[in-house]
Amino acid sequence: MARAGVRLAAASADMPNSLSPSLYQINTRVWLTDLSRTLGRPATLDDMPDAELDRLVEMGFDWVWFLSVWRIGPAGQRVSRANHEWRREFEETLPDLREEDIAGSGFAITGYTVHNNLGGDAALARLRERLRRRGLKLLLDFVPNHTGLDHPWVEDHPEYYISGTEPDLARAPQNYTWARRKGGDLLLAHGRDPYFPGWPDTLQLNYGNPATQEAMIGELLKIASQCDAVRCDMAMLILPDVFERTWGLQAEPFWPKATQCVREKTPGFCFMAEVYWDLEWTLQQQGFDYTYDKRLYDRLREGHARPVRDHLRAELNYQNKMARFLENHDEPRAAATFAPGMHEAAAVITFLSPGLRFFHQGQFEGRRKRISPHLVRAPLEPSDDALHRFYDRLLAVLRQPIVREGEWRLLDCAPAWEGNGTWDGVIVWSWQARADQRLLIAVNYAGHQSQCYVRLPFPDLTNRMVRFKDLMGPASYDRDGDELLSRGLFLDVPAWGYHVLEISMMS
Repeated sequence: MARAGVRLAAASADMPNSLSPSLYQINTRVWLTDLSRTLGRPATLDDMPDAELDRLVEMGFDWVWFLSVWRIGPAGQRVSRANHEWRREFEETLPDLREEDIAGSGFAITGYTVHNNLGGDAALARLRERLRRRGLKLLLDFVPNHTGLDHPWVEDHPEYYISGTEPDLARAPQNYTWARRKGGDLLLAHGRDPYFPGWPDTLQLNYGNPATQEAMIGELLKIASQCDAVRCDMAMLILPDVFERTWGLQAEPFWPKATQCVREKTPGFCFMAEVYWDLEWTLQQQGFDYTYDKRLYDRLREGHARPVRDHLRAELNYQNKMARFLENHDEPRAAATFAPGMHEAAAVITFLSPGLRFFHQGQFEGRRKRISPHLVRAPLEPSDDALHRFYDRLLAVLRQPIVREGEWRLLDCAPAWEGNGTWDGVIVWSWQARADQRLLIAVNYAGHQSQCYVRLPFPDLTNRMVRFKDLMGPASYDRDGDELLSRGLFLDVPAWGYHVLEISMMS
């Protein structure tokens, strides 16, 4: 968590216009598989319909993340198809699984050029221009920790990788593999984090070697010429202390010089980190514009209001850099994770708080099957019409400038009467853009009805009648401003209920 008096590292010079922009993640290969079925031929990035891009603009998105566009190799695909544990997962997703559905992980990258099946670099450039004309920015993947098994560096620069010994292989056979090379076979380590076995379709890069770091900065510069932002996979794995804990090797910090170098060449380039283990603040200090807020997600899954409210007490210069989500390609689907009612309450908290609002393809329709990054086809699932209508209303609120550029403030609740502890289930905050633009959001994040009073931070309510109009429902309330200032606004909210109240003065 951010600490008082500590200065944040400088963000990019050309951050998105909104302090709290919205990002939409697209599973590129799955979408193109669906398009191919419709077109009756293999689809590429050029076939992505303009109407769909227009729809993203109408929905209010600023950024689009096209997942898994980079080149992968046949070695990774063979591992994906042969791994029995992975295959069981694939079959749970696709009971009619076919070999061609398993293309290999989009994170076992063999080069930062667009896969030929997607149309190559030229098709990406044309897609980026179509996005740019609509005011949308393009975000792509960067995988700093490892490469695919058949990356050209295995042959040309084996010194970029962590090598192993026969005793290493005997001690931890899941973490090492023999790399077959024209220049002689080498025992190399699989990419991994300190807590789990290695990923068998990858090879671990050695950040203790300065040449590896320079080569990876070169890859970042190549990517930065093709898009506006990167999402850096498992970005904390190459922090010096984490890297040393995993591999027993010392390494110089990579991210500060990498982010600085890229921004010198490409001003305004944006970095988002996938990060866990409470290292968000560390990576923000090392040049990241946004970091995953997995802690908020986990607390919402636990279903208790107080830890969520305490999480939202962090400093705003920290919260504004959080990427907040209810699902993504790594996490289970929100509709399968959160019960009805709880799902909507969690979404109001997640996406009407400050920071980057991060949505995933299929979330609005209530899809329940997570699609592994190894797969290129999704199962057919019915749409949840009620959930879709909820997200339509929520997105309409998110398009309002007040929740994109306004001032956010967490408010305190008080018991509605002595002995009533249900107030602790209610989380309340406000947004204000100007004196005449105000929102009050209240969520009862509990499975029971809750009552409380909330004191409003608007002193100009005195001697006025105040109208509260719910933007997520039909309700409208008129209240006396003096009473609101003296006692507070009384809230009586059903289990998992919420209000998004537009505040206006009555004449």
